[in-house]
Amino acid sequence: MPIRILLVDDHTLFRSGIKALLSRQADFEVVGEAGDGLEGVKRAVSLKPDLALLDLHMPGISGREAVQLIVEEAPQTRVVMLTVSENTEDLVDCLRAGALGYLLKNIDADYLVQSIRRAAEGEAVMSPQMTARLMQNLRDGGRPPAAAEVSPDKLTPREREILAFLVKGASNKEIARTLDVAESTVKIHIQGILKKLGFASRVQAAVYAVEHGLVQKN
Repeated sequence: MPIRILLVDDHTLFRSGIKALLSRQADFEVVGEAGDGLEGVKRAVSLKPDLALLDLHMPGISGREAVQLIVEEAPQTRVVMLTVSENTEDLVDCLRAGALGYLLKNIDADYLVQSIRRAAEGEAVMSPQMTARLMQNLRDGGRPPAAAEVSPDKLTPREREILAFLVKGASNKEIARTLDVAESTVKIHIQGILKKLGFASRVQAAVYAVEHGLVQKN
């Protein structure tokens, strides 16, 4: 089955370009478009797409507010921000609201396509420079997108090892190749990490790891 995608952006020309790009992928299907946040929420509820690409600054309700509403009203839809904003506060706010990823509009086409595929599988995705900004924000005293209440001591040595890879932004395939284990094994470990720490995404687990000194801050 193709990955069903909803595009939410107030710039018609940009939406058209993204739609044309994604439509060339055999495993993608753009099932709907919206020009503002509120319409995006309505279409997410009615169309039930697998993934919504959402701009941040739009007329009416903001992208951040739209994320929160989509997560509440259409929980089957994973949300990835696609924006020009490099503001760290925007990034953290969107992650708090439930976004699975945060991509900048200046990324290349291949990175966008691969990020969509990863997000559709439940992996958190982020433009490299935003990962760096988020980590620096935490080192400077900022707070992570959410606060885990479970002791990190409950993580096994292998889970801590994999957590270090998440901080680096590694994919499941890259982790599996490095550790010489099956990709399915990596997925099981990541699910265990998220469950123990009480998080819903890899990004939240990664920033928590940096905040609590579970991995080196390289």
